[in-house]
Amino acid sequence: MSSGEKENGVSFEEAMDKLEKIVAKLENGDVPLEKAIELFQEGMSLSHLCGQKLEQVERKIETLLEENGSFVKKPFQPVTDEREN
Repeated sequence: MSSGEKENGVSFEEAMDKLEKIVAKLENGDVPLEKAIELFQEGMSLSHLCGQKLEQVERKIETLLEENGSFVKKPFQPVTDEREN
């Protein structure tokens, strides 16, 4: 089973926890080069997985807004930073 297949069954929180531990190990600098490369690859996979999970959640989020006395479902629109434009 590849690391990608193993990670598909983990929750967002579990993936983030694993990713934080990997980052801490890599930042510490006491990891042999080959192990660091393995950790980096696993971290990239976890990062991608977390990004996918966030995108799935974002697509599911709907906000209820009151319009003319009734509630209407509207797709979630993330707030953008105007400084980016």
